[in-house]
Amino acid sequence: MDLDRFEIYVSEAVGEVPAELRDKIKNLAFVVEDAMRMPRAQEHGIKSRGILLGLYQGVPLPKRSANYGSVLPDKITIFKQPIERLAGPDENNIIKLIRDVVHHEIAHYFGMDETKVRNWERQRK
Repeated sequence: MDLDRFEIYVSEAVGEVPAELRDKIKNLAFVVEDAMRMPRAQEHGIKSRGILLGLYQGVPLPKRSANYGSVLPDKITIFKQPIERLAGPDENNIIKLIRDVVHHEIAHYFGMDETKVRNWERQRK
């Protein structure tokens, strides 16, 4: 899949986040990269079968104090090649996996740890 089409699907996945949550998203950038890299401290990523599909880097919303400001945006990176490999050639599978990864990483932005994110995902489905 070409990068432009993939990025459109990422944007659509962000648009599918309920408005009451989406309206609370501030100072957050979404980036698509081909390959994954190793996460560092203060980063949360989604792995499937040991493959890193997405990564949140930043200060989760609940941990921001009144002094939080004048900082670069937090970042959610969606990894294109691993998603395509895991989803296979079916474009619908790729779209579904993009949506799942985007929503997973946004949950980390809202301060959910991995256990809470997994519970939230089960409820969503």
